[in-house]
Amino acid sequence: METAGIIALLFFLIFATLATVATVRTVRAVKRQVARSTTQARRVVEDSRIRARRYTMTGTAGELAKLRLQLRTSLDSTTRALEEGRASDASLSEAAALLKRLDEHARILDGELRMLEREPDRDRVAARLPDLAERTHRVAHSADTLRWAAQDRARHFADDELAALGRDIALEAGALRHWEEPESKPGWGRARLGTTGE
Repeated sequence: METAGIIALLFFLIFATLATVATVRTVRAVKRQVARSTTQARRVVEDSRIRARRYTMTGTAGELAKLRLQLRTSLDSTTRALEEGRASDASLSEAAALLKRLDEHARILDGELRMLEREPDRDRVAARLPDLAERTHRVAHSADTLRWAAQDRARHFADDELAALGRDIALEAGALRHWEEPESKPGWGRARLGTTGE
């Protein structure tokens, strides 16, 4: 009886441990999902606000919104393109690592642009604007270059694959059209004629 009790206790402890581990993992996964959803929601709200400022504000405020929108659009488009491409092309991992480094610069730049939106001294903002615009264009162009290269690579591979498929189909079509009459066995006709003549 004592052995059975010990075994039952062990099973209970194992079950309790597994249940605890599963619960902790589930809670962590839910927290990550909530944090991700919250971040995405904030990003959507901020993007909408920037777009509204871009089209409703004039002068330096509108220019700052335009730069922020250009920066975000370029980085987001490139991130999506590389994430989609990495599923079928592992060599895009290096490009994704470079984009991550570029994204750090973009975040710093976006922070500077956001601070200047609240800067009351319009002359200071106007003085800083050319440098910030040049930096924004450089970051956006770098992101665009990565995206275009990934798109060109995907198109090139698709063209190569289509060309190879076309060659295979042409070979198969030729094989299907190539037929010959079966050769008659030697002497078969003569033997048959001889049989009928008897």
